[in-house]
Amino acid sequence: MDTISAFITLLFVMDPLGNVPIFLSVLKDVDAKRRQWVLARELLIALMVLLIFLWFGGVLLDLLGLKQESISIAGAIILFLIAIRMIFPSPYGLLGETPEGEPFIVPLAIPMVAGPSALAISVLLVSSDPDRMFDWTLALVGAWAASAVLLMSAPLLLKALGNRGLIAVERLMGMILVIISVQMFFDGVGKFLHLDIATPL
Repeated sequence: MDTISAFITLLFVMDPLGNVPIFLSVLKDVDAKRRQWVLARELLIALMVLLIFLWFGGVLLDLLGLKQESISIAGAIILFLIAIRMIFPSPYGLLGETPEGEPFIVPLAIPMVAGPSALAISVLLVSSDPDRMFDWTLALVGAWAASAVLLMSAPLLLKALGNRGLIAVERLMGMILVIISVQMFFDGVGKFLHLDIATPL
């Protein structure tokens, strides 16, 4: 995977357009003067979590004795489930009900921006090619920055696209994520089977 493909995949997984209605819903009870500050804080927390997984996820895999193929297959399954919920939305959003009051870390930073699929893909990128840390960091920060711009302008996006427009875009992104998740699954299974066949008994 090249840097552009990694950027696009991470951006789709973060799903900023699909998160706009959720962010607006969670922040509606927050004082108007604090909304942008709270949103910026949550986005920065999400970036820190994503970078930690990108830089140190490989160490965690080694400690747990996990293989790259396991991350690829697990990430594909999670990504597929999220994509299905984007295409066939639940009344409670992508990841269930959200707590009331001013959000802190949950649910905006985690799991809406730094979700399980984004974390799994970050670890997968590094484990697939550890020598390209600069490229992966650039792709991750770029995807986060694009998501941050879209989410910070959530009220304007809602006015421009309307609810139906946002729903249409989210379902289109869900279809693309289904294709990406299936490819990730086949790649993981293919590598696992090749490794299993190549390993002598």
